[in-house]
Amino acid sequence: MTLILDQFDLDAFVTATLAEDLGDRGDITSAAVIPEDAMFTGVMDSRDAITVAGLPIAEAFFRRLDPDVAIERLVEDGQSVPGGTDLMRLRGRARALLTAERSALNTVQHLSGIATMTRDYVDRMVGTDAVLLDTRKTLPGLRAIEKYATRMGGATNHRMGLWDAAMIKDNHVAVAGSVEEAVRRAVSAGIGQIIVEVDAIDQIEPALDAGATHLLLDNMAPPTLREAVAIVGGRVPTEASGGVRLDTIRAISETGVTFVSVGRLTQSAPAADIGLDFVQD
Repeated sequence: MTLILDQFDLDAFVTATLAEDLGDRGDITSAAVIPEDAMFTGVMDSRDAITVAGLPIAEAFFRRLDPDVAIERLVEDGQSVPGGTDLMRLRGRARALLTAERSALNTVQHLSGIATMTRDYVDRMVGTDAVLLDTRKTLPGLRAIEKYATRMGGATNHRMGLWDAAMIKDNHVAVAGSVEEAVRRAVSAGIGQIIVEVDAIDQIEPALDAGATHLLLDNMAPPTLREAVAIVGGRVPTEASGGVRLDTIRAISETGVTFVSVGRLTQSAPAADIGLDFVQD
């Protein structure tokens, strides 16, 4: 599997991450303890059941420090595997691989944690017509790969940034003076996709009349969501957002909304328990 990510410079990410770890003195432990010609054979494995994400990035860390490393990926990103599954085998120069180990593991643990949580949410929605979306609640600098991880878990990416769609929220409305005025200005600016956050039923028609192309139904309980969906009547996509948890997403998805967005996928997912262990040849 080749990692293809728009707006993400993998080489720059690997360079910056290793530089942060190495400082100006390098890996003093490996340099002191490991003979220069020593070889290392290891297996990366998951201790828990996970949905895998980030293996190509981990491989890039190892190859940066040992271009001749032999790597065998045993699973692919997007696969759900049981605990105890071997993910990757590698053999190469011991100093290089042990220096790259933490950067590689941190990335796979973080992204697999996101993918695993995402898959849990997607599984709860099975049988409904709603689609799971991620959000912009990502760590600075990691948005592209965190959103990649949600895709591996089965979600669909929402906006990648402030540039690809307008999203008019309560603060925009407060400054503009009204929902109608805020939407009118976005339409006048020539913006094609205009998402409008509404938190009350009586905001729906004004937003639609002004030119909204997508309604974000904010923090509405399922009965209110059903009412909102009926009022919209399929004129634009509807998105439920706010108060979405694993124990509530099923009821929310069954209201007829087009999308359900969940910030905690990238904001709160715990890291997966993944390690790299030496094995005898």
